[in-house]
Amino acid sequence: MKSVARIVIVSPSEESRSKVSALLTSSGFQVFRVCASGSELRRALSESEDCVVVMMGFMPDCKPDELMWDYRESIQILLIAKQPVLDNIESPDIFRLAMPASGQAVLGAVEMLSQLHRMRLPRRTGESREIVNRAKAVLMKQKGLSEPEAHRAMQQYAMNHGMKMAEFAKRILEQSEEQA
Repeated sequence: MKSVARIVIVSPSEESRSKVSALLTSSGFQVFRVCASGSELRRALSESEDCVVVMMGFMPDCKPDELMWDYRESIQILLIAKQPVLDNIESPDIFRLAMPASGQAVLGAVEMLSQLHRMRLPRRTGESREIVNRAKAVLMKQKGLSEPEAHRAMQQYAMNHGMKMAEFAKRILEQSEEQA
């Protein structure tokens, strides 16, 4: 397996999902999840912070611009669609390939986005990782959240408030100690 970000494939077409999944896995990529809808995709994204999303075609319940806005710090998006769909995309951060796209073009784009994504991910030190994990445990206990839900909640809050996750984790721990 290539050492890359997790790949999430989403398409309303079962045939498209199967073809792209087979192409990527046969080329050494790790396909984390294959989704048929936007709601499935969002569930998958809540479980991982290091995804390259390969979207094929138009998804009425999952607009690429909204997805990029919601998850911009934790994903890269490759949108493979017909030119009219691509023309309606506003975010400059969404990589686009017009249909029909060759297998080599898809592989090249996924490789490039995986590398970009890997460079963009924050690297936590052992200490900050421990602080984040302790804060997640507090949220899980206080709010009844699962580990991925606690992680996602912390991630969203930190992104929305322009702070690092470890900084927000420290606040959670401080408030927890004050309440004890």
